[in-house]
Amino acid sequence: MTSTALAATLFGPEDLRMIEHPLDKLASGMVRIRFGAGGICGSDMHYFRHARTGDFVVKSPLVLGHEISGEVVEISGSAANLKVGDRVAVNPSRWCGHCVACREGRPNLCENIYFMGSASKTPHMQGGFANYFDAIPAQCVKIPDHVSYQAAALAEPLAVCLHAVARAGNIEGKRGIIFGAGPIGLLTMLAAHRAGMADITVADIAPAPLAFASRLGASHVENVSGGEEGLKAQAAARPYDVAFEVSGTAAGLASAIGIVRRGGVVVQIGNLPGGQIPTPSNAVMAKEIDLRGSFRFGFEFMTAVELISAGSVDVLSLVTAERPLSTAPDALRLALDRSQSVKVVLTAN
Repeated sequence: MTSTALAATLFGPEDLRMIEHPLDKLASGMVRIRFGAGGICGSDMHYFRHARTGDFVVKSPLVLGHEISGEVVEISGSAANLKVGDRVAVNPSRWCGHCVACREGRPNLCENIYFMGSASKTPHMQGGFANYFDAIPAQCVKIPDHVSYQAAALAEPLAVCLHAVARAGNIEGKRGIIFGAGPIGLLTMLAAHRAGMADITVADIAPAPLAFASRLGASHVENVSGGEEGLKAQAAARPYDVAFEVSGTAAGLASAIGIVRRGGVVVQIGNLPGGQIPTPSNAVMAKEIDLRGSFRFGFEFMTAVELISAGSVDVLSLVTAERPLSTAPDALRLALDRSQSVKVVLTAN
């Protein structure tokens, strides 16, 4: 067994280096996983560009990566239903199970959560963009042989979107709009279709991701780089019941609140690098809008793995490039180029 791991380690804004880290002896109750694949997430890109995402600021070297899968290579102690050689999707969340949120069935709001690749706590929680990393058995969800590591790694963003759609309530037969056509926006569209949303518009300021949204089945797409006249005309003819704000911009949230019908629902998924989004509160009040946050996911991770394994959601349809883990800094730069990329996935080699 190797004594080191090559890991994509962030030291500051746009300062991501491939560093050999020593591997400690595997702690009791943990499993060691050989990296199979990892999806580059919007939060990874925020960390890369700004050394922060939302309110989470990088204060010491941070290994990125929370959309991950791999092979179990070592187990220390008991690990029910797991054995060396198992192929797994890795849930980056370690919930405590005993805080108020966990007891209420909302583990994504766990007060003591360990979330891989996050600077939300100090010391930071190291991520999985390393050729070896450790997890607890409960984080490991076995995948069948026909599911690729690349697909399994995308269970995490799919879970985010399943949770966001659940936060919207019953959307069957309703009309919705999604602001932001990045990977989370596109997966939210697929999840909303699955939940029975009848008509979905996707809005963005860039033509390339909008074309991708059309290919994946959006009912309508709107380029709002020059204004929102088209959206307003659509809303006047047939009001939007639900808006999902994925762009993480003040403009996106203002548009979502402005365009959704009176008594409608706005689900906030995206976040700003600086953590603050001005809110047109008078419109929220006067239209009696339900403005709902959506943070990560809970038990939807298992559902996401099941849907991917069954072929019910084709997560690989979003992948526009694969790059070796060893080239992670260049892969992050590629992922940031929206004219070329929708979803970039890192692979073992």
